[in-house]
Amino acid sequence: MTSPPSSGASSAVLQRNLRHAYPCAVSASGHHIVDSEQRRYFDASGGAAISCLGHGDSEVLKALCEQAGRLDFAHTAFFTNDAAEELARYLCSRAPDDLSYAYFCCGGSEAMEASFKIAHQYWQERGEGTTRRWIITRRQSYHGSTLGALSLGSNPQRRLPYAAMLLEQAVVSACDLYRGLKGGESEESYADRLAAELEQKINELGAESVIAFAAETVSGSTLGAMPPAQGYWRKMREVCDRHGILLILDEVMCGSGRTGFRFACEEDGIAPDLLAMSKGLGGGVQPIGVTLVSERIVDGLREGSGLLRHGHSFMGHPIVCATALAVQRAIDERGLLGKVRADGETLQAKLTAEIAERPLLACHVGDVRGRGLLRGVELVADKSSKQPFPAELKLYRRVRDAAMLRGLICYPAFGNADGACGDHVLLAPPFTLVEEELDFLTRTLCDSLEDALRACKERAA
Repeated sequence: MTSPPSSGASSAVLQRNLRHAYPCAVSASGHHIVDSEQRRYFDASGGAAISCLGHGDSEVLKALCEQAGRLDFAHTAFFTNDAAEELARYLCSRAPDDLSYAYFCCGGSEAMEASFKIAHQYWQERGEGTTRRWIITRRQSYHGSTLGALSLGSNPQRRLPYAAMLLEQAVVSACDLYRGLKGGESEESYADRLAAELEQKINELGAESVIAFAAETVSGSTLGAMPPAQGYWRKMREVCDRHGILLILDEVMCGSGRTGFRFACEEDGIAPDLLAMSKGLGGGVQPIGVTLVSERIVDGLREGSGLLRHGHSFMGHPIVCATALAVQRAIDERGLLGKVRADGETLQAKLTAEIAERPLLACHVGDVRGRGLLRGVELVADKSSKQPFPAELKLYRRVRDAAMLRGLICYPAFGNADGACGDHVLLAPPFTLVEEELDFLTRTLCDSLEDALRACKERAA
């Protein structure tokens, strides 16, 4: 199987893969991207769950241009600006509980880095900064590629090259309904077991030394759209409260309406102390991330030094904030949250039915899961044992290439089983897709999975 054709032009860009020839994207409209050879690709993953409204939305572009004509940039060391203020009010007025302040940055890694630093500063301002040093995270998590966020994530392949530079970790088990749930165990019992594990870890470290527990509300690319067990987040919130530590939720991928709720944790009926979002927040039109911060934490900063000891040059950028506000308003005004929930159930049903009708896929698709329009398809060598394919087969890459050759962009990844092995495909199509596109996505993905599986079996033979 070959990679998708490229434009053939030499590149001075330092690409993600120096041995891969990338097609050159030249235009995008609606739900498709077009390359320099005029090949069209249906964007069924929004890049990485980013392009929630598709491409070239006229209302969003109008808001961007109008803001650029009024105020292009004003550094936050000297000014606030109307666009940032309005977006902050919009998000905070809809956020769970008392998430009352917004810190705007340029992406998800920055938003999670800010969450970790603000949480640490909160305890410093309370006079506990020298004793509290641990942020507990989960195995098979990913929180970003900056050194702090990478240190606190548990994606082995991303961590390995920088292991000598990373902070020491304190981790507990992921909430993995496919591989972690024991036979005969209910989701509530599984959640109880994971809550007990978190409590044990806090006791082991000493509650007085723990800053926070941080995790993805619904997992992203590392576990492949794994939803939490029933009651999981309520129980984890209770453990944090009982021991007086903060709860940080990473909704960089699953927030901004991706699960059918503006904040994924709304579905679980809990609120964190800090919450990070990015990706769909700006719909891919502009790079933006946000950390929402509770009144309690901001009061602690205000009553202490009164300073936020963290910043970036482009935080609160007016053009970026105005664009994100237009995206979020469009989601509300077009009634897309309910549509995302309905379309997510439809996509789940279509995938499940199509896979069942194809013998090769019925043997090797272990799980189809997710919430809203964040769905994962996990592939296994043996369905009964859940044994993954050998990593050297690079099944995930074969899926990606087969899909692109068929005009479909999806987001395959690997390592979800044990950090090295395990292949899955992440789907995050635009909120605005229609029934015919759901059919195309289902059929083309299944064709691509069959192509990739056959190639792996031929090589293994």
